[in-house]
Amino acid sequence: MTARIERVVSEGVVDIDGTEHKVENNIWIIGDDDEVIVIDPARDADKILEKVGEREVLAVICTHGLPDHVGAAIEVASRDEAVVALHPKDKPLWRETWSETWPDIDMEDDGIFAVADVQLDVMETPGVTPGGVSLYCEGLNAVFTGKTLQADGPGKLGGEYPDLNYQLNAIGARLFTLDGGTRVLAAHGDEVTVADLEPHFADWRISDSDEESEGPLSDGTRAARITLDPGDDRGV
Repeated sequence: MTARIERVVSEGVVDIDGTEHKVENNIWIIGDDDEVIVIDPARDADKILEKVGEREVLAVICTHGLPDHVGAAIEVASRDEAVVALHPKDKPLWRETWSETWPDIDMEDDGIFAVADVQLDVMETPGVTPGGVSLYCEGLNAVFTGKTLQADGPGKLGGEYPDLNYQLNAIGARLFTLDGGTRVLAAHGDEVTVADLEPHFADWRISDSDEESEGPLSDGTRAARITLDPGDDRGV
């Protein structure tokens, strides 16, 4: 069977440092009529599994560990005893939601997942979280960017950029090396292409300089309550 991409959208509220944010989350399902991989299983396991139907879930892949994006991971994975994958640098975030479990697979740069007749290539794209990744599927001409890159530009956390410099480095070095027609499928918002977004990269760089000039709290790390040092190996 030929692989295809399907989307499920869940709605909810995220609390960041006492402030509630209403969000819609994209959950992506990749596979054929027999087997699938679920990416970023946000909060509504029933809705996700209804879309999956009788197909076997091979893996649940989390592009990052933020609570609203991993909230249904265990329930979705457990139905078919699927594995859960997360970058090890986001394990401290994972434990904020799942205090008594660990993911089954520690993803690394250039790792590979296979489903149906396609594969997903892991690309480290940190910035919003230390262990943020994107998943490139050449066979479907798509990249699943999590919160790293969205239709309106680099993703934020609670309206702030936790570490825009690392995020832009990842976008420029990894995502914008892909073909311009590559579909950008993010954890929030609409679908765009690499060619739609790449012309705005210089403007984001200027915004990065502005952020740095505003002082030590402008990166939003205090609001996020997470450490964004890419060398932080806690939880590994």
